[in-house]
Amino acid sequence: MHVGFVSDERYVAIPDVLCEFISSDGTSYETRSRARGAIYIDIPEGAYNVTFYKEGYGSKSIEINLKDNEIQQFRLLSNNLCGYIWPKWTQSESFSEFRVHSTEPYKLELWRYGFRKDFIRTIGWFDEHGPGATMQITPDGDYTQSGVKWNTKGYRNNPHHLQDIKAPEKSGLYYFHAITESQKFYSFPWIVAPKNPTCEIAVLASNINWNVYNNFGGRSNYIHSDKLPDKPCVNARLDLKRYIQPDFQGYDAEYYQPLSFDRPEHINVIPEGTEITDNIEGRSACAVAPAEWRLFGWLEREKFSYDLYAETQFHSGLLNLRDYSILIISTHPEYWSTDMYYTLKKWVFDEGGKLLYLGGNGLNCEVEFLDEYTITVKNGSIGSRKIREMGIASRFAHRNESEANLLGVVFTDPGIMTGAPYKVLDSSHWIFTNTNLKNGDIFGEKSLHMRCPGGASGHETDKISNDSPKNLEHLAKGLNPNDGGADMVYFNTDSGGEVFSTGSITYTCSLVVDDHISKITSNVIKKLLKNK
Repeated sequence: MHVGFVSDERYVAIPDVLCEFISSDGTSYETRSRARGAIYIDIPEGAYNVTFYKEGYGSKSIEINLKDNEIQQFRLLSNNLCGYIWPKWTQSESFSEFRVHSTEPYKLELWRYGFRKDFIRTIGWFDEHGPGATMQITPDGDYTQSGVKWNTKGYRNNPHHLQDIKAPEKSGLYYFHAITESQKFYSFPWIVAPKNPTCEIAVLASNINWNVYNNFGGRSNYIHSDKLPDKPCVNARLDLKRYIQPDFQGYDAEYYQPLSFDRPEHINVIPEGTEITDNIEGRSACAVAPAEWRLFGWLEREKFSYDLYAETQFHSGLLNLRDYSILIISTHPEYWSTDMYYTLKKWVFDEGGKLLYLGGNGLNCEVEFLDEYTITVKNGSIGSRKIREMGIASRFAHRNESEANLLGVVFTDPGIMTGAPYKVLDSSHWIFTNTNLKNGDIFGEKSLHMRCPGGASGHETDKISNDSPKNLEHLAKGLNPNDGGADMVYFNTDSGGEVFSTGSITYTCSLVVDDHISKITSNVIKKLLKNK
């Protein structure tokens, strides 16, 4: 009987897993998984207790009812330190629960990431009495849809083992540092919003985007975006559609299975000892929390007070834009709900709201919230490139309107995966006050973005389109190849609203190291606060 497959948290096949099946009458059967993780065993249908063992992975026992032709997806968790806080966003003085997977005793610390990393406190050392009791267990099947739900086994049954922590009073980006006895290190973020507004500037952390790019469990919106395939991966270059289909468009399904926020986010790890002015290494970090940290820290360096919120808190209504003069979104806020988009647009166009869009490829695709902690992405079946070939600006525009109506710019392919500085187009504009820049001058050469080094315009860039407001002012242009540079723009609305857009993912990676980028952004914030 082909019972099923066994795979790890990346949905990669695990061969040679020792499997013991014990029937209800106590009979024991043994087999091992094959090269693709397949488990075959000659046993009758019925109820079994199954135990899995493989060096380097957490062992586990489960109860199953085997039926012929019913293929199981067994999942094991590798012995790697990782964790997350749950919920990942909260308000000051509210509680979340830390959930850490460790094969050895570990220390947990809380830090606040501003311009400097401020140590808040040591939460404690954790090592339960039982062997391997700090190790977590993943569910079987596709838990990218439902979450890993750590701490539900073996923790909540004892009031002395609760792992809740009260959020600090001060809003901001916090990070937990987990450090084992052997000095393994893992960090994970916590977004703390204020209990009540404290200033005039609200900033959004792009945590919907973090979730959409998170492939823990084997799926993201970029790997197996619609659903997990029937068989786990052995070699990505031979198994994944993005590598084996010459005309791969990214998206080719009408419906995409949900993505749960209840999962660790390896993409957001910031290595121990990293300072805010250090280069951002790695493929993903340059477009998620480590890059956004550079904005939050820069705001503090420049003495701009701000309240931080998660995008999910904006969607839920916790963030009331009317409480603030300015909203800042940054880096890579690619995935938004329609409620978020139209609420922001109404605030800017009808209520005089001031928006800084310091990112690239933003508001490009709609997501639907199935509940507070689960989303599905509305990619559609045409594919991003095909949509643009049809003259449709984006996945968001395919279902709603072009985001250029609100942001002034929209993502296009030219310039992708490159980095470059900007060139001044209108030096008379007030954003260039006290910069000594003239038309044709170059600025934004410095960047911490190491995936696409070269300047403040890059990685993915947005440009002016036919849907951009007619009164838009074109201030600067990125010098990326193929006329692919980001368009830096400004426009105002009849209600007194104002929008400043930089159109580049790499922009925030320049803020703390490039004087011109810093001065221009500071000019914009000060002017918009004055115009409130």
